[in-house]
Amino acid sequence: MDTLTRMRAFIDVVEAEGFSAAARKVGRSKALLSKYVRELEDELGALLLNRTTRQFSLTETGHTYYQRAVEIVREIDSLSEAVRETSGDIKGRIKLSASRTFADAPIGRSLIEFAASHPDIVLDIQLDDRFVDLVEEGFDLAIRITKLDDSSLIARRLAPFSVPLCASPALVEKVGRPKHPRDLATLPCIVDTNSRHRHNWPFREADGTAFTVPVSPRIEVNSPLTVRAAAVAGLGFAFQPDFIAAPEVAAGRLVTVLEEHITDGAGIFAVYPHRRYLPAKVRALVDFLAQWLKENCSAEDRL
Repeated sequence: MDTLTRMRAFIDVVEAEGFSAAARKVGRSKALLSKYVRELEDELGALLLNRTTRQFSLTETGHTYYQRAVEIVREIDSLSEAVRETSGDIKGRIKLSASRTFADAPIGRSLIEFAASHPDIVLDIQLDDRFVDLVEEGFDLAIRITKLDDSSLIARRLAPFSVPLCASPALVEKVGRPKHPRDLATLPCIVDTNSRHRHNWPFREADGTAFTVPVSPRIEVNSPLTVRAAAVAGLGFAFQPDFIAAPEVAAGRLVTVLEEHITDGAGIFAVYPHRRYLPAKVRALVDFLAQWLKENCSAEDRL
């Protein structure tokens, strides 16, 4: 039995958080995975996992080994895929992180269509509104909707998007259309707690000067769809990504306000760890998403 096979078994167990879960995921027996991990520990002369009938955790040595092992296995897989790419052989598992904002919106259909058109690809999609650590948590790719900060990761901008400030026509009629963002300090607001700005909303003056306005939300929630529903119900003014707000704006259930003060520069990004060889399967997904968004979801069509 070679070291690489044992290493893969160890990674599978760590990422599944247990032998039973890993066995179900990879289609091998729990006993066989346990044997591989035990042989790996014997080979290294070190304990990698603390395990009892009820608990499972990495030792300090195991944590260090896992991080390096993931990098090594990915490099090997990426190299194999780079060679295989010339034959057009696109297959394997892609572990993808995406926010619920992306997946629950119409643009989330892009992932379903990719899977349908690539039957040899297994998409392991994990939805989380936090920014996952791609390297430490073993992700091949993340879809992020944000203004991307500088980092050691590689990012490709898939599409721009705007984040308009919206409210129901009934609310605007009741409290008046704000003439300046500072008016929001005394108006009902809805906060999406996924946003980095939360209670201090960003705006810009006509000359481009950036500033923030503190708001007191009537409702706070970590779901963009619930924010939209609350805005339609007239509970307050709310920032929403254009691809979330668009259907309600088109139907007249929401209107946009303070358009001249909205900041720009946000985008939908594909983010992946820096590595020498980008797997062909990941490149195929990124290319597919970029083309899908270009054809189905232009910024001009959304609002």
